[in-house]
Amino acid sequence: MNSWIEAMRPRTLPVSVAGVLAGVACAIFHGQFIILPAICCLLFALLAQIVSNFANEYFDFRNGLDRKGREGFRRGVTEGDISPGAMLRATIITLLLAAIPGCALIIWGGWWLILIGLIVAVFALAYSAGPYPLSHHGLGDIAVVIFFGLVPVGFTAWLMTGTTSILPQALAIGTGVGLLAANVLIVNNYRDMDDDAAVGKHTTVVLFGRPAMRRLYLCFSCAGLLLLCAPAWSGHPLCILPLVMLIPAWRNYRRLATHRGALLNDDLRRTAMLLLLATLLLLAESLTSLI
Repeated sequence: MNSWIEAMRPRTLPVSVAGVLAGVACAIFHGQFIILPAICCLLFALLAQIVSNFANEYFDFRNGLDRKGREGFRRGVTEGDISPGAMLRATIITLLLAAIPGCALIIWGGWWLILIGLIVAVFALAYSAGPYPLSHHGLGDIAVVIFFGLVPVGFTAWLMTGTTSILPQALAIGTGVGLLAANVLIVNNYRDMDDDAAVGKHTTVVLFGRPAMRRLYLCFSCAGLLLLCAPAWSGHPLCILPLVMLIPAWRNYRRLATHRGALLNDDLRRTAMLLLLATLLLLAESLTSLI
C-alpha cells in the first residue's frame, strides 16, 4: 500500500487541488458558487494527475529512463515494489475512474466537455508516453501551465457561472496558478538533472542548467503571485493576500542554491504547499467579498 501511495506522489497533489480552488474563487468573486460541479472538478483534477503520475512511472521504466537508487522519491516499478503490468492496469483503471466525475460535468457544461476530457486524458499520458513525450523534450513546463493552471481554473469558473465574462480574470489567475505549478516541476527536474542528462531526457533544467532555472523559479514565483491578485484590478482592492507568500517563495529560491539530491524532496513539497496556501488565501478573500 505504501508503494502505491508513493506512486501517486501525494506531495505534488496540492497542485491539482489549487487549480480548482482558484477557479472556485473566481466564481465566488462573480457571485456564483455551485458545490456539485466544484466537487466533480476537484475529483477529476486529482484523478487526472494520478493518471499522469502512474503513466510517468510506467513509461519511464519501460523506456529505461529510471534507475534504482535515484535521488528522487522511490519509484515502485523501478525498485521492484510494483510490477509493470500492475502499474499499467492501475493507470487504465484510474483513467476510467476519472471519467466518472468528468462525465458528470456534462450536466452543467454540455456534451462538448467530452472532447475536453479526452484532450486532458491524452496529454496526461503524452507527458511521458507516445512518440514525442513532452517531459523528455523540454515541454513539460508548458504543459503544466496549461493543464494545471489555465484549464482547471478556467473551466471550474465557467462551469459554476455559465458566463464567458469571467474568462479574462480566470485567464490571469489560471496563468498565475500554472506558473506556480511549473515551479514544482522545476524543483523536481532540478533534483533529477544528473540522472535525466545521463539517459538523454531533455528537461528544461538539462537544457538550460540549474542557475538559469533557479532564476526562472524566482520569476515564476513573483509573476504567479502577482497574477493571483487579479481580482484587485477589477473592483476587489483588498485581494492582495497571496502576496504574503513571496516571503516563503524567496526562502525556497535561496534553498535551491545550496540543496542537492534528496534535500530537494522537501523543497518540492514546500513549493507545492506554497501554491496551495496562496490559492487558499485567494479563496478566503473571495469569501469575504460576499459579506
